[in-house]
Amino acid sequence: MKRYFEHLAKALLNRPYAELDKQDQHVINSIAEQSPLTENTNDTYSDSLSVGERVADAIARFGGSWTFIILFFAFIIIWILTNTVWFIKGEAFDPFPFILLNLGLSSLAAFQAPIIMMSQNRQAAKDRIKQDAAYEINLKMELEIMRLNEKLERLLEKGDVQ
Repeated sequence: MKRYFEHLAKALLNRPYAELDKQDQHVINSIAEQSPLTENTNDTYSDSLSVGERVADAIARFGGSWTFIILFFAFIIIWILTNTVWFIKGEAFDPFPFILLNLGLSSLAAFQAPIIMMSQNRQAAKDRIKQDAAYEINLKMELEIMRLNEKLERLLEKGDVQ
């Protein structure tokens, strides 16, 4: 079987099998074994995430949604109105300029920004996995088309096909 891999690598990529990178070797193996390369990279990647990474992704998803923006805007309006009304009554717990609200907003931004950045880094890693998978599939298709062309040319040379 190793000899067949060597022959395929040499014939299709003009390099010995041992000199190919892992992706190219994976493609040659797939051709030799006549096995599919496609896989659901989303499932593969999702299965590898830790609980903390899943929580961070959920927080980033919610923090970047219209639901969060609307709820947070409503919270701020209610906070300001409540403290303004209570200030008039002399009972405000965070009177103008709403220092406690500013502290809360700053703290939220300080915690939310790194969580969103972690999620974006994981998304970039997931995109790289998808690109690698797409490269392997495209390479396999190209090599299979080359093999079919060679077979067709041999048949045409023999005169079996017109």
